Amino acid sequence: MGNHIVFALLISFFSVTMYAQKTTIDVKVGDVLVIGEVDNDSYKYINFPRANFIIKRGGIANYKKVKGEKVIITSIREQKDGSLLATLALRSNQHFFNSHKHVTAEISEAILQNELIRM
Repeated sequence: MGNHIVFALLISFFSVTMYAQKTTIDVKVGDVLVIGEVDNDSYKYINFPRANFIIKRGGIANYKKVKGEKVIITSIREQKDGSLLATLALRSNQHFFNSHKHVTAEISEAILQNELIRM
């Protein structure tokens, strides 16, 4: 009976270790990424502004236009929960939706979910 408990603890330890290794993504300021394609334009980890804010600032709320665009990481800061929040700008120095210079993203999750793709 004791061997089963030790075996279960070892399995859980290695599972947690493997999960932690998968979620740590090595990124730095200046890295270039590509915005990926998601279903129904529902980006969960890239914090694009809502359509009404884009329109209020004179922009065009067309999320399909940002797919495939190259972005550069301009800053990274660690959140209280340990996740990394990155500020992104278009590499072409244009504005997102013709209205916003920067957007933020939970960088590790965005890469894992293919919202952002490494070049």
